[in-house]
Formats: sequence, C-alpha cells, structure tokens
Amino acid sequence: MTRIPFEQLPHDVRQAVAGKTGAVHQAVTVSGGMNSGIASVLETDSGNVFVKGIPAGHPQVTAQLREAAIAPHLPTSCPRLYWHLELDGWSLLGYEVVEGRHANYAPGSADLPLVEAALAELQDVTAPADVEIKDAVDRWADYAPAGTLHLFAGDTLLHTDFASDNVLIVGDRARLVDWAWPTRGAAWIDPGALALRLMEAGHPADSALAFAERFPSWRGASPDALRALGLATAALWREIAGEDGTTWKRAMSERAALLARALDGGL
Repeated sequence: MTRIPFEQLPHDVRQAVAGKTGAVHQAVTVSGGMNSGIASVLETDSGNVFVKGIPAGHPQVTAQLREAAIAPHLPTSCPRLYWHLELDGWSLLGYEVVEGRHANYAPGSADLPLVEAALAELQDVTAPADVEIKDAVDRWADYAPAGTLHLFAGDTLLHTDFASDNVLIVGDRARLVDWAWPTRGAAWIDPGALALRLMEAGHPADSALAFAERFPSWRGASPDALRALGLATAALWREIAGEDGTTWKRAMSERAALLARALDGGL
C-alpha cells in the first residue's frame, strides 16, 4: 500500500499520538515492509517510538488488530507494544523501537545461532485461548494432502513467516517482528517455515532441514507430518506464483517443491 509520512496523518490522529508519547519532535519514515500505510520512528518527549498503521477500512486492518491482540502474549525476543489507537479513519500501533539490522541467513552466518535461540524461546509459548487467531488446521486446509490436516493441530504459538525482514539482529540477540499472522498449531511448523527461508538464502535443502533438526519439536514430529507440511508448503507457493509470477515468487515456489521432495525422502 502507499506509505505516507507521519506529518500527513490527520491533525486529530497526530494529537492522539502525542497524548500517548508527549510532544513529537521528529518523525522519520521507515522504508522496510509492505503492509503499512505509515511506518515512522518518532522522537518524542517520552523517548523514541515506532509507529505503524493502516487506514481503518483497508482489508489488512484485521491482521493489524490480530497483531495488537497477540502482543501481550509474545516472548521477550519480540518488541513491546506500548499502545493501540483507532481514530479518524486510522488504526495505529506504537511499539518499542528496535534498532537493528535484518538477519543474515546465509550459510555460515553468525546470525543463525541467534535466530535459533529466538525460535527456541517461541517454541515454548502456548497460544493464548482468549485471543482469536488462526488455527494451523484452517490455514493449511486448502493445501495439505487429504487426511493429514489433523497432524497440523497443536497449541503452540507460531509465527510462520521467517522472511529475514521479520528478524532483526540487535547486539547478540535476534528479535522477531511483524506478527500479522499469529497461528495456533503444532510446534514443528515454525522450524519448517524457517527451513524454506534458509533455502532462499542459499542453503541446500539438506542443510536447511539439518537446521530444523535442532528443534525438539521437529525431531519429535512423525515423517507423515513433515511430509504433509512439505506438500502443503509447495501447494501454497505454487498458488502464489500462479497468481503473481514475479521472479522471486516463482523461485520460492521452486524451492518449496524441492523442500517437499526432500521431506519425502528424495533429495
């Protein structure tokens, strides 16, 4: 969606933000990400705040509301949500500023152990019962092979989108951001999602799957469950590439198909 600077928000919205933060002295628009109409770091009387938001009538607002609802339940590797405003046609979230760089997933990267530690922390988090989030069974219903959907069920809080843009390296720690798609399901789904992104960064399928093996949930999953995830992931990316055949989406579809073959025992 089109991104605007903070200064172009309606006056009442800017005043409401200042009511949360104190006077706003400077606003710097952030370039990363695709799903925010505004994304700015504000220098305020109470310190720096990252503000992201979208028009209240936009189809993506539901995802942002989920992000706000799940925030209190996230592990410490995730930025803290300070406030949520719905005003004058805008939905805004005010977050802790995390000043870091996107994770480097390349083979041999020193960031990989940090990413592993962040995901290991998340693997221990149970999805809250009082927050309406997607269930893995529903998310993969159109893609999983017949008779396998029950394998995706579980009560772990999943991120599911480990694009390197969603993992920031801050000092000696990886921070997980962008919680638009929190999901309740089997814990081994997230290591599988990360494996595909490792392949995107240059890991062969066997290396990416060896990384997934570091997580007890993956090691404990049945071969049928992992095979079903591979096939569902390949079907999902095949659909994505079919609807929008940009180069990177076609490449992701090819990698997902390779991952599915590897999980089916045929590297």
